[in-house]
Amino acid sequence: MSKRKIKESSLPLGHCVSQVQKILRERFCHQNNNGNQFGLESQHKHLVELLKRTAVHGESNSALIIGPRGSGKSMLLNDVLKELREIKQVKENVLQVHLNGLLQTNDNIALKEITRQLQLENVVGDKVFGSFAENLAFLLEALKKGNRTNSCPVLFVLDEFDLFAHHKNQTLLYNLFDISQAAQTPVAVIGLSCRLDVLELLEKRVKSRFSHRQIHLLNSFNFQQYLKIFQEQLLLPVGFPDVCFAEKWNNNIQAVLKSRIVEDELEKHFSYSKDVRSLQMLLMLILSRITVSHPHINSADVVEACRLQSMDSKVSILLGLSVLEVCLIIAMKHLHDVYDGEPFNFQMVHNEFQKFIQRKAHALYNFEKPIIMKAFEHLQQLELIKPVEGVSVRSQKEYQLMKLLLDGGQIMDVLQKYPNCPTDIRQWATSSMS
Repeated sequence: MSKRKIKESSLPLGHCVSQVQKILRERFCHQNNNGNQFGLESQHKHLVELLKRTAVHGESNSALIIGPRGSGKSMLLNDVLKELREIKQVKENVLQVHLNGLLQTNDNIALKEITRQLQLENVVGDKVFGSFAENLAFLLEALKKGNRTNSCPVLFVLDEFDLFAHHKNQTLLYNLFDISQAAQTPVAVIGLSCRLDVLELLEKRVKSRFSHRQIHLLNSFNFQQYLKIFQEQLLLPVGFPDVCFAEKWNNNIQAVLKSRIVEDELEKHFSYSKDVRSLQMLLMLILSRITVSHPHINSADVVEACRLQSMDSKVSILLGLSVLEVCLIIAMKHLHDVYDGEPFNFQMVHNEFQKFIQRKAHALYNFEKPIIMKAFEHLQQLELIKPVEGVSVRSQKEYQLMKLLLDGGQIMDVLQKYPNCPTDIRQWATSSMS
């Protein structure tokens, strides 16, 4: 490319940075896999063939996509549906109904949502149906264009599938699976669940009508594949407006991945969580550090993002406490150790704190009891301590039993980082005697 053409195609740096932010944020937030299967090629192929048989050949099917949260169930399904929509015969022929167990909490709500998504409100009108099955059959009958081969196929997607199993008599599931087994309107029922035992939740009559097809997603990729996903998620596409900037950005990403520090940090993150959603959250933190004055990612950005994502939120809260509140936490730690995790009350904590003040009067000002009570209540508001369940709330505040929601490691970690923490307080925390 000539110098003149390069100059014409180059954009202001600020515009390039905003374009990078826009493209990559959309990729991370909208479950856009950028055309990559993340090791799910066989599952993708299986699901495409299954849905194509319904959409093109009018064959009814049912299947469950099972995997832990963040394993890519929704992303896989969205990718398959996107691929199917590119087939003209499918695009013009298939209707989709998306239900979610968190939203459609009973069968009547689900039926109304099915009616709305199929745009059949006017057809139903004020009709009264004798049963759920009759209502659903009427909806599907209204979609027919003549004989079975000309009927419009319907794809039902049930997200949080296991929650539908808790509906009364599992009427919705029974009727959907029953239709998928019968020679009626072509129907595909796809359930998404994070529970491996989801089939055990189904009643015998429902289970007998399910095809027992299960597609499992288990995040089986290794660390090298994980690094490849990291790289592919950050690379800019071919059609980026500024070719020169995109080339420099992509080369920089490859260089950053060769850094030993970056590889070590990502290996720690990989051992903590292997799912792509967690990785995309990490990438979002890295991307947020990109500015006009800092237009390219470096090793420090990756290290800082890993630190922020793995940060203990309770430790962060503790670092913002006053010295008095930290002392009360230490007193609770000693009571927890002495009484083997038994509940404590404010009076016990106050007595423990007073023992320390008497021994180390020079280390800390002796606060009045109402002030100490206020600090104690603040710790409860921050949910660092909580009242013991099942105990009468009529007891005086000083004697209400509490439980510490921190472990010793978190407390000691805070004392190492706490700014200007008096030495006597640190020693008190490490001493086994209170």
